[in-house]
Amino acid sequence: MSALIFEDGFSSDQLFNQGYSYTYDDVIFLPHHIDFPTDSVHLASNLSRCVPLSIPCVSSPMDTVTESHMAISMAALGGIGIIHSNLTSSEQAHMVRSVKSRRVLLLSNPVFKSPSDRIQSDDVFDASNPYVLVTESGSPNSKLLGYVAGKDWVKLGDEEVKIYDYMVNCTDFTVPWSYDLGAIGEYMEEKKRDVVATVRDNEVVDVVAKEEVERIKGYPKLGVGTVGPDGTWRVGAAIGTRESDKERLEELVKAGVDVVVLDSSQGNSIYQIEMIKYVKKMYSSLDVVGGNVVTVSQVQNLIEAGVDGLRVGLGSGSICTTQEVCAVGRGQATAVYKVASIASQSGVPVIADGGISNSGHIVKALVLGASTVYCSYHQILNLLEHFFSFNGRRVKKYRGMGSLEAMTKGSDQRYLGDTAKLKIAQGVVGAVADKGSVLKFIPYTMQAVKQGFQDLGASSLQSAHDLLKSSVLRLEVRTEAAQVEGGVHGLLFSFLLVTAVLGNWELFRVPFCI
Repeated sequence: MSALIFEDGFSSDQLFNQGYSYTYDDVIFLPHHIDFPTDSVHLASNLSRCVPLSIPCVSSPMDTVTESHMAISMAALGGIGIIHSNLTSSEQAHMVRSVKSRRVLLLSNPVFKSPSDRIQSDDVFDASNPYVLVTESGSPNSKLLGYVAGKDWVKLGDEEVKIYDYMVNCTDFTVPWSYDLGAIGEYMEEKKRDVVATVRDNEVVDVVAKEEVERIKGYPKLGVGTVGPDGTWRVGAAIGTRESDKERLEELVKAGVDVVVLDSSQGNSIYQIEMIKYVKKMYSSLDVVGGNVVTVSQVQNLIEAGVDGLRVGLGSGSICTTQEVCAVGRGQATAVYKVASIASQSGVPVIADGGISNSGHIVKALVLGASTVYCSYHQILNLLEHFFSFNGRRVKKYRGMGSLEAMTKGSDQRYLGDTAKLKIAQGVVGAVADKGSVLKFIPYTMQAVKQGFQDLGASSLQSAHDLLKSSVLRLEVRTEAAQVEGGVHGLLFSFLLVTAVLGNWELFRVPFCI
């Protein structure tokens, strides 16, 4: 009598070839063998063929998510930001130049005055610009003479006094733009300065206050970040597929963009295929990411066109309604697995775009074949005008690029609807709870992802992909009851305490939304 053979779960091929469309919550990985510590897990990956990252995180090109501030923060963390295209091409190119000209996490818009000017309103001072810089001509590219602090101006009592009567005279408070925060802090200590200006090509780039340096020192320690061969932060930008986007592309290339992302809800179109070919013909060394795609045939068409990376997801975002409105799409777990299985054969990295609401979803996306995940993180450091109070909680405005509100700003071409008389919304406008600075949130999230990889016996993304392909990693489908059991349940309310990298206890109140 032959012995019974017991086998846990399904291989990925078995599970994802049954004709079902699975979301991240529908599936669960079974644990594997651990023979290494969590710190041995390395999450380095690639956004596209020629753009490496230290962490697999990309901030989404949405107009309530990624502009200069977020792109700088993402690069400093080892990821990358993709600046949205819901603005003029010159404005977008300016944001790219703004990222490329900095090596510190602080982005200010310095106000310049000449010594003979008067400051007659406190409007020139705000939280991001507590100082006014004084130059010979009042322009950023003339000789720097000193500065005026907002707290000193308030004490004057006479708005007609000329700046030279009360400005702080000093010429030794400038540092090269390439200084990192550590070097700036050391310079401040040596010179006993509370403020310094970073300068590039004899032009002031930023104003850095001592309190800002100290505040950022309180965040988890940063690595070298995502830096290109020229020593500048790497940054991406979104473009469309219209003729006018060729002019936008030219401006972005001149500004120094490292990668362009073709921003379309359905990427398998003649318009996108022609744009991919145009980009590779005109700028052969520039990586272009195509999408969005969810099927094998879509992937094959874009790879044949010459794409360097792919965005995966259709209707799976938290503020996207494409699947409901248009009846097209795919469960994100299935989509990522199917697309990555084909793309990997051509060495094309895959970005999981949508469906993420916790660190476990990031683990699933990466193990199923994604190289990176799109993250719609919201941070305190930027876009302050998008924050407001709701029922006593600080929340941030968040809208889908398929919402009618975003379409009025120009995103309707993303849905091939910019020439349509009637605009059909494929997204909504809402708000999400503020999670604090991305400089704290992403390191915490990446630590959770590393622990997930350790439980699976994978010390890197490549290791995870190899274990999946060899059927060593096994999966199961979760029933609705199993999904409830796998989360916090049976409590009237709960407080989840987590230990941050700094060793301080914090209250982690809500999941983040992507």
